[in-house]
Amino acid sequence: MRTIKEINEKIRKGQVVVVTAEEIIDLVNKKGAKKAAQEVDVVTTGTFGPMCSSGAYFNIGHSKPRIKLGGGVCKLNDVPTYTGFAAVDVYLGATAVPDDDPRNKVFPGEFKYGGGHVIQELVSGNDVRLEATAYGTDCYPRKKLETFINLKDLNEAVLFNFRNCYQNYNVAVNLSDKMIYTYMGALKPNLGNANYCSAGQLSPLLKDPYYKTIGLGTKIFLGGGVGYVAWHGTQHNPSAPRKENGVPQAPAGTLAVIGDLKQMSAQWLVGTSMLGYGVTLTVGIGVPIPVLDEEVIKHAATSDKEIYAQIVDYSASYPQCVPGSLGEVNYAQLKTGKITLQGKTVPTGNLSSYSKAREISEELKSWIKKGDFLLTEPVAALPGAESGYSFKPLKERPIFSEGV
Repeated sequence: MRTIKEINEKIRKGQVVVVTAEEIIDLVNKKGAKKAAQEVDVVTTGTFGPMCSSGAYFNIGHSKPRIKLGGGVCKLNDVPTYTGFAAVDVYLGATAVPDDDPRNKVFPGEFKYGGGHVIQELVSGNDVRLEATAYGTDCYPRKKLETFINLKDLNEAVLFNFRNCYQNYNVAVNLSDKMIYTYMGALKPNLGNANYCSAGQLSPLLKDPYYKTIGLGTKIFLGGGVGYVAWHGTQHNPSAPRKENGVPQAPAGTLAVIGDLKQMSAQWLVGTSMLGYGVTLTVGIGVPIPVLDEEVIKHAATSDKEIYAQIVDYSASYPQCVPGSLGEVNYAQLKTGKITLQGKTVPTGNLSSYSKAREISEELKSWIKKGDFLLTEPVAALPGAESGYSFKPLKERPIFSEGV
Protein backbone atom coordinates (compact mmCIF):
# COMPACT_ATOMS: atom_id res chain seq x y z
CA MET A 1 0.00 0.00 0.00
CA ARG A 2 2.81 2.43 0.91
CA THR A 3 6.52 2.51 1.76
CA ILE A 4 8.47 4.17 4.55
CA LYS A 5 9.99 6.50 1.96
CA GLU A 6 6.49 7.62 0.93
CA ILE A 7 5.46 8.10 4.57
CA ASN A 8 8.54 10.24 5.23
CA GLU A 9 7.66 12.41 2.25
CA LYS A 10 4.22 13.01 3.77
CA ILE A 11 5.87 13.87 7.11
CA ARG A 12 8.07 16.45 5.37
CA LYS A 13 5.05 17.99 3.65
CA GLY A 14 2.96 18.05 6.84
CA GLN A 15 0.40 15.67 5.31
CA VAL A 16 1.03 12.59 7.46
CA VAL A 17 -1.85 10.98 9.37
CA VAL A 18 -0.73 9.62 12.75
CA VAL A 19 -2.80 7.92 15.45
CA THR A 20 -1.81 6.18 18.66
CA ALA A 21 -2.09 2.43 19.23
CA GLU A 22 -5.05 3.19 21.47
CA GLU A 23 -6.83 5.36 18.90
CA ILE A 24 -6.41 2.86 16.07
CA ILE A 25 -8.55 0.31 17.92
CA ASP A 26 -11.66 2.51 17.79
CA LEU A 27 -10.89 3.61 14.24
CA VAL A 28 -10.72 0.03 12.94
CA ASN A 29 -13.87 -0.91 14.86
CA LYS A 30 -15.73 1.99 13.20
CA LYS A 31 -14.32 1.91 9.66
CA GLY A 32 -12.78 -1.53 9.25
CA ALA A 33 -9.14 -2.44 8.70
CA LYS A 34 -9.10 -1.77 4.95
CA LYS A 35 -10.44 1.77 5.22
CA ALA A 36 -8.27 2.57 8.26
CA ALA A 37 -5.18 1.31 6.42
CA GLN A 38 -5.95 3.65 3.55
CA GLU A 39 -6.30 6.66 5.85
CA VAL A 40 -3.56 6.15 8.47
CA ASP A 41 0.18 6.36 7.79
CA VAL A 42 1.71 5.74 11.23
CA VAL A 43 0.59 4.19 14.53
CA THR A 44 2.55 5.20 17.65
CA THR A 45 3.08 2.92 20.64
CA GLY A 46 4.47 3.46 24.13
CA THR A 47 5.59 1.71 27.28
CA PHE A 48 6.94 2.92 30.62
CA GLY A 49 8.07 0.32 33.14
CA PRO A 50 11.04 -1.12 35.02
CA MET A 51 13.58 -2.61 32.60
CA CYS A 52 16.48 -4.21 34.43
CA SER A 53 18.77 -4.99 31.48
CA SER A 54 19.58 -1.31 31.06
CA GLY A 55 22.58 0.90 31.59
CA ALA A 56 24.83 3.55 30.09
CA TYR A 57 28.42 3.80 28.95
CA PHE A 58 30.55 6.90 29.31
CA ASN A 59 33.84 8.31 28.13
CA ILE A 60 34.76 10.55 31.04
CA GLY A 61 37.72 12.29 29.36
CA HIS A 62 41.31 12.32 30.55
CA SER A 63 42.59 13.72 33.82
CA LYS A 64 45.97 15.40 34.22
CA PRO A 65 48.06 13.34 34.67
CA ARG A 66 46.22 10.55 32.85
CA ILE A 67 44.69 7.55 34.62
CA LYS A 68 43.89 4.09 33.26
CA LEU A 69 40.55 2.95 34.66
CA GLY A 70 40.69 -0.35 32.75
CA GLY A 71 41.69 -2.98 35.30
CA GLY A 72 41.01 -0.54 38.12
CA VAL A 73 37.95 0.52 40.09
CA CYS A 74 35.58 3.38 39.23
CA LYS A 75 32.50 4.37 41.21
CA LEU A 76 29.82 6.97 40.51
CA ASN A 77 28.15 8.17 43.72
CA ASP A 78 29.58 5.00 45.32
CA VAL A 79 27.94 2.76 42.69
CA PRO A 80 30.54 0.55 40.94
CA THR A 81 30.91 0.68 37.16
CA TYR A 82 32.48 -1.86 34.84
CA THR A 83 35.92 -0.67 33.72
CA GLY A 84 37.17 -3.52 31.54
CA PHE A 85 37.18 -1.59 28.27
CA ALA A 86 39.94 1.01 28.07
CA ALA A 87 41.50 3.95 29.90
CA VAL A 88 38.43 6.14 30.46
CA ASP A 89 35.45 4.16 29.13
CA VAL A 90 33.09 2.72 31.77
CA TYR A 91 29.67 1.07 31.79
CA LEU A 92 27.13 1.65 34.55
CA GLY A 93 24.46 -1.02 34.97
CA ALA A 94 21.00 -0.05 36.18
CA THR A 95 20.97 -2.80 38.83
CA ALA A 96 24.39 -2.04 40.34
CA VAL A 97 24.40 -1.13 44.05
CA PRO A 98 27.07 0.39 46.31
CA ASP A 99 29.47 -2.05 47.97
CA ASP A 100 28.25 -1.04 51.42
CA ASP A 101 24.56 -1.55 50.64
CA PRO A 102 23.27 -4.14 53.15
CA ARG A 103 21.31 -5.77 50.32
CA ASN A 104 19.07 -8.45 51.84
CA LYS A 105 21.06 -8.94 55.04
CA VAL A 106 18.21 -7.23 56.83
CA PHE A 107 15.32 -8.73 54.90
CA PRO A 108 13.61 -7.32 52.95
CA GLY A 109 16.34 -4.93 51.84
CA GLU A 110 15.32 -1.40 50.87
CA PHE A 111 17.85 -0.89 48.04
CA LYS A 112 17.54 2.86 48.27
CA TYR A 113 20.11 3.78 45.60
CA GLY A 114 21.86 2.21 42.64
CA GLY A 115 22.83 2.49 39.00
CA GLY A 116 19.35 3.48 37.81
CA HIS A 117 19.31 6.38 40.26
CA VAL A 118 22.74 7.57 39.09
CA ILE A 119 21.49 7.61 35.48
CA GLN A 120 18.46 9.64 36.58
CA GLU A 121 20.71 12.10 38.41
CA LEU A 122 22.90 12.54 35.34
CA VAL A 123 19.98 13.28 33.01
CA SER A 124 18.63 15.65 35.67
CA GLY A 125 21.81 17.71 35.22
CA ASN A 126 23.17 16.96 38.70
CA ASP A 127 26.86 16.62 39.48
CA VAL A 128 27.87 13.03 40.24
CA ARG A 129 30.90 12.12 42.35
CA LEU A 130 33.53 9.97 40.60
CA GLU A 131 36.10 8.02 42.60
CA ALA A 132 38.64 5.82 40.87
CA THR A 133 41.78 3.84 41.69
CA ALA A 134 44.21 2.33 39.19
CA TYR A 135 47.52 0.44 39.18
CA GLY A 136 49.43 3.04 37.15
CA THR A 137 51.50 2.67 33.98
CA ASP A 138 54.19 4.70 32.24
CA CYS A 139 51.60 6.27 29.93
CA TYR A 140 48.85 6.46 32.56
CA PRO A 141 50.74 7.23 35.79
CA ARG A 142 47.88 8.45 37.98
CA LYS A 143 46.65 5.95 40.58
CA LYS A 144 43.78 7.82 42.21
CA LEU A 145 41.11 10.25 41.02
CA GLU A 146 38.34 12.00 42.92
CA THR A 147 36.19 14.55 41.10
CA PHE A 148 32.66 15.46 40.07
CA ILE A 149 31.28 14.84 36.60
CA ASN A 150 28.30 16.35 34.84
CA LEU A 151 26.53 14.94 31.80
CA LYS A 152 27.17 18.05 29.72
CA ASP A 153 30.94 17.73 30.23
CA LEU A 154 31.34 14.08 29.27
CA ASN A 155 32.83 13.27 25.86
CA GLU A 156 30.15 10.61 25.24
CA ALA A 157 27.25 9.33 27.30
CA VAL A 158 25.15 6.62 25.70
CA LEU A 159 22.16 4.71 27.03
CA PHE A 160 22.55 1.10 25.92
CA ASN A 161 19.91 -1.35 27.10
CA PHE A 162 20.27 -4.93 25.95
CA ARG A 163 16.82 -6.23 26.94
CA ASN A 164 13.87 -3.83 26.87
CA CYS A 165 10.27 -3.83 25.63
CA TYR A 166 9.45 -7.43 26.53
CA GLN A 167 6.76 -8.71 24.18
CA ASN A 168 4.23 -9.81 26.81
CA TYR A 169 5.15 -11.13 30.24
CA ASN A 170 3.94 -13.22 33.16
CA VAL A 171 1.29 -12.35 35.70
CA ALA A 172 2.96 -13.07 39.04
CA VAL A 173 1.20 -14.60 42.06
CA ASN A 174 2.27 -16.24 45.30
CA LEU A 175 0.83 -19.61 46.35
CA SER A 176 2.94 -19.89 49.50
CA ASP A 177 1.88 -18.87 52.99
CA LYS A 178 4.50 -16.12 53.35
CA MET A 179 5.14 -12.75 51.68
CA ILE A 180 7.74 -12.87 48.90
CA TYR A 181 9.68 -10.05 47.23
CA THR A 182 10.43 -10.30 43.52
CA TYR A 183 11.21 -8.22 40.43
CA MET A 184 7.45 -8.35 39.91
CA GLY A 185 7.00 -6.55 43.21
CA ALA A 186 5.88 -7.74 46.62
CA LEU A 187 3.51 -10.70 46.35
CA LYS A 188 1.16 -11.41 49.23
CA PRO A 189 0.69 -14.98 50.47
CA ASN A 190 -2.13 -17.30 49.44
CA LEU A 191 -2.98 -15.45 46.21
CA GLY A 192 -3.19 -12.12 48.02
CA ASN A 193 -2.47 -10.18 44.82
CA ALA A 194 -1.44 -10.58 41.18
CA ASN A 195 1.12 -8.27 39.56
CA TYR A 196 1.71 -7.74 35.86
CA CYS A 197 3.99 -5.44 33.88
CA SER A 198 2.92 -4.30 30.43
CA ALA A 199 1.20 -1.46 28.62
CA GLY A 200 -0.90 -4.09 26.85
CA GLN A 201 -2.59 -2.57 23.81
CA LEU A 202 -0.06 0.30 23.74
CA SER A 203 3.05 -1.89 24.05
CA PRO A 204 5.29 -1.80 20.92
CA LEU A 205 5.95 -5.46 20.19
CA LEU A 206 2.37 -6.46 20.97
CA LYS A 207 1.20 -4.20 18.11
CA ASP A 208 3.71 -5.66 15.63
CA PRO A 209 3.77 -9.28 16.82
CA TYR A 210 5.76 -10.70 13.88
CA TYR A 211 8.26 -7.79 13.79
CA LYS A 212 7.18 -6.83 10.29
CA THR A 213 8.06 -3.14 10.74
CA ILE A 214 10.36 -3.15 13.80
CA GLY A 215 13.93 -4.23 13.10
CA LEU A 216 17.57 -3.27 13.38
CA GLY A 217 17.89 0.47 12.88
CA THR A 218 14.28 1.34 13.69
CA LYS A 219 14.21 4.89 15.06
CA ILE A 220 12.36 5.19 18.40
CA PHE A 221 11.46 7.44 21.32
CA LEU A 222 13.95 6.47 24.04
CA GLY A 223 14.04 8.05 27.47
CA GLY A 224 12.63 11.31 26.13
CA GLY A 225 15.12 11.52 23.27
CA VAL A 226 15.78 9.72 20.02
CA GLY A 227 17.15 6.18 20.01
CA TYR A 228 17.39 3.15 17.76
CA VAL A 229 16.84 -0.59 17.87
CA ALA A 230 20.41 -1.94 17.94
CA TRP A 231 19.72 -5.69 17.90
CA HIS A 232 17.21 -8.17 19.20
CA GLY A 233 17.36 -8.18 22.98
CA THR A 234 18.72 -10.95 25.15
CA GLN A 235 16.29 -13.84 25.75
CA HIS A 236 14.51 -12.93 22.50
CA ASN A 237 12.12 -15.83 21.97
CA PRO A 238 9.81 -15.34 18.99
CA SER A 239 8.86 -19.03 19.09
CA ALA A 240 6.73 -18.61 22.21
CA PRO A 241 3.18 -19.97 21.77
CA ARG A 242 0.82 -17.54 20.05
CA LYS A 243 -2.90 -16.98 19.67
CA GLU A 244 -4.53 -17.02 16.24
CA ASN A 245 -4.04 -13.23 16.03
CA GLY A 246 -0.27 -13.74 16.25
CA VAL A 247 0.12 -12.26 19.74
CA PRO A 248 2.38 -14.35 22.01
CA GLN A 249 0.71 -15.82 25.09
CA ALA A 250 3.95 -15.70 27.10
CA PRO A 251 7.24 -13.76 27.24
CA ALA A 252 8.58 -13.59 23.67
CA GLY A 253 10.51 -10.96 21.69
CA THR A 254 12.77 -8.30 23.20
CA LEU A 255 14.73 -5.30 21.90
CA ALA A 256 18.25 -4.02 22.49
CA VAL A 257 18.13 -0.22 22.21
CA ILE A 258 20.67 2.60 22.11
CA GLY A 259 20.59 6.41 22.20
CA ASP A 260 22.37 9.61 23.22
CA LEU A 261 21.86 10.04 26.97
CA LYS A 262 22.44 13.79 26.63
CA GLN A 263 19.12 14.12 24.77
CA MET A 264 17.15 12.29 27.42
CA SER A 265 15.04 13.33 30.37
CA ALA A 266 14.64 12.33 34.01
CA GLN A 267 10.91 12.24 33.30
CA TRP A 268 11.44 9.10 31.21
CA LEU A 269 14.46 7.53 32.93
CA VAL A 270 13.67 6.95 36.60
CA GLY A 271 15.80 5.13 39.16
CA THR A 272 13.60 2.61 40.92
CA SER A 273 13.95 0.67 44.19
CA MET A 274 12.25 -2.69 44.56
CA LEU A 275 11.83 -3.89 48.13
CA GLY A 276 13.62 -7.15 48.83
CA TYR A 277 14.88 -7.42 45.24
CA GLY A 278 17.17 -4.59 44.15
CA VAL A 279 17.35 -1.46 42.03
CA THR A 280 16.48 -0.92 38.40
CA LEU A 281 15.66 1.77 35.85
CA THR A 282 12.15 2.61 34.70
CA VAL A 283 12.42 3.40 30.99
CA GLY A 284 10.09 5.16 28.57
CA ILE A 285 10.07 3.80 25.01
CA GLY A 286 7.86 4.59 22.05
CA VAL A 287 8.03 2.89 18.66
CA PRO A 288 6.34 4.14 15.48
CA ILE A 289 4.65 1.50 13.32
CA PRO A 290 4.48 2.50 9.65
CA VAL A 291 1.23 1.32 8.05
CA LEU A 292 2.64 -0.50 5.06
CA ASP A 293 -0.45 -2.59 4.37
CA GLU A 294 -3.73 -3.85 5.79
CA GLU A 295 -2.07 -6.64 7.76
CA VAL A 296 -0.04 -4.11 9.76
CA ILE A 297 -3.18 -2.18 10.73
CA LYS A 298 -4.98 -5.36 11.81
CA HIS A 299 -2.19 -6.23 14.23
CA ALA A 300 -1.88 -2.62 15.42
CA ALA A 301 -5.60 -2.63 16.28
CA THR A 302 -5.28 -5.58 18.67
CA SER A 303 -6.99 -4.64 21.95
CA ASP A 304 -6.40 -5.59 25.58
CA LYS A 305 -9.14 -8.21 25.49
CA GLU A 306 -7.24 -10.02 22.70
CA ILE A 307 -3.87 -10.10 24.52
CA TYR A 308 -3.35 -12.95 26.99
CA ALA A 309 -0.66 -13.52 29.62
CA GLN A 310 0.21 -16.56 31.72
CA ILE A 311 -0.33 -16.62 35.48
CA VAL A 312 2.79 -17.98 37.18
CA ASP A 313 3.52 -18.87 40.81
CA TYR A 314 6.63 -16.97 41.90
CA SER A 315 6.96 -18.75 45.24
CA ALA A 316 8.03 -22.08 43.73
CA SER A 317 7.37 -22.62 40.01
CA TYR A 318 9.29 -19.57 38.74
CA PRO A 319 12.42 -19.85 40.95
CA GLN A 320 12.64 -23.62 40.38
CA CYS A 321 12.08 -23.38 36.58
CA VAL A 322 8.95 -25.53 36.75
CA PRO A 323 7.14 -25.23 33.39
CA GLY A 324 3.46 -24.49 32.94
CA SER A 325 1.12 -21.91 34.39
CA LEU A 326 -1.94 -21.59 36.60
CA GLY A 327 -3.99 -20.32 33.67
CA GLU A 328 -4.13 -17.28 31.45
CA VAL A 329 -5.90 -13.94 31.57
CA ASN A 330 -6.26 -11.04 29.16
CA TYR A 331 -5.21 -7.48 29.83
CA ALA A 332 -8.76 -6.15 29.81
CA GLN A 333 -9.47 -8.43 32.77
CA LEU A 334 -6.23 -7.44 34.51
CA LYS A 335 -7.05 -3.75 34.15
CA THR A 336 -10.39 -4.14 35.96
CA GLY A 337 -8.32 -4.45 39.15
CA LYS A 338 -9.21 -8.05 39.91
CA ILE A 339 -9.17 -11.54 38.42
CA THR A 340 -10.58 -14.88 39.56
CA LEU A 341 -8.08 -17.66 40.21
CA GLN A 342 -8.71 -21.00 41.89
CA GLY A 343 -12.13 -19.77 42.94
CA LYS A 344 -10.71 -16.68 44.65
CA THR A 345 -10.99 -13.00 43.71
CA VAL A 346 -7.42 -11.69 43.43
CA PRO A 347 -6.62 -7.94 43.23
CA THR A 348 -4.27 -6.96 40.38
CA GLY A 349 -1.58 -4.30 40.07
CA ASN A 350 0.56 -3.07 37.18
CA LEU A 351 4.25 -2.25 37.56
CA SER A 352 4.08 -0.52 34.17
CA SER A 353 2.29 2.85 33.89
CA TYR A 354 -0.44 2.83 31.27
CA SER A 355 -1.01 6.58 31.60
CA LYS A 356 2.69 7.27 30.98
CA ALA A 357 2.68 4.88 28.02
CA ARG A 358 -0.21 6.89 26.60
CA GLU A 359 1.79 10.11 27.10
CA ILE A 360 4.74 8.61 25.21
CA SER A 361 2.58 7.52 22.28
CA GLU A 362 1.06 11.02 22.15
CA GLU A 363 4.46 12.69 22.36
CA LEU A 364 5.87 10.56 19.56
CA LYS A 365 2.73 11.29 17.53
CA SER A 366 3.31 15.03 17.96
CA TRP A 367 6.99 14.74 16.91
CA ILE A 368 5.99 13.00 13.69
CA LYS A 369 3.13 15.39 12.89
CA LYS A 370 5.40 18.41 13.40
CA GLY A 371 8.01 16.92 11.06
CA ASP A 372 10.61 16.52 13.81
CA PHE A 373 10.80 12.73 13.55
CA LEU A 374 11.26 10.80 10.30
CA LEU A 375 10.94 7.01 10.18
CA THR A 376 13.84 4.72 9.32
CA GLU A 377 13.94 1.63 7.16
CA PRO A 378 15.25 -1.33 9.21
CA VAL A 379 18.53 -2.63 7.82
CA ALA A 380 17.68 -6.17 8.96
CA ALA A 381 14.69 -7.95 10.44
CA LEU A 382 14.53 -9.27 13.98
CA PRO A 383 14.65 -13.07 14.23
CA GLY A 384 11.01 -14.03 13.76
CA ALA A 385 8.70 -16.81 14.77
CA GLU A 386 9.06 -18.45 11.36
CA SER A 387 12.85 -18.75 11.76
CA GLY A 388 12.64 -21.31 14.56
CA TYR A 389 14.93 -19.13 16.72
CA SER A 390 14.21 -19.80 20.37
CA PHE A 391 15.67 -19.12 23.80
CA LYS A 392 15.98 -22.03 26.20
CA PRO A 393 17.33 -21.61 29.74
CA LEU A 394 20.34 -23.73 30.67
CA LYS A 395 19.50 -26.85 32.62
CA GLU A 396 20.11 -26.62 36.33
CA ARG A 397 23.34 -28.38 37.30
CA PRO A 398 25.35 -28.40 40.54
CA ILE A 399 28.48 -26.31 40.84
CA PHE A 400 30.22 -29.07 42.80
CA SER A 401 29.70 -32.82 42.53
CA GLU A 402 28.65 -34.78 45.60
CA GLY A 403 31.35 -35.40 48.13
CA VAL A 404 33.50 -32.39 47.19
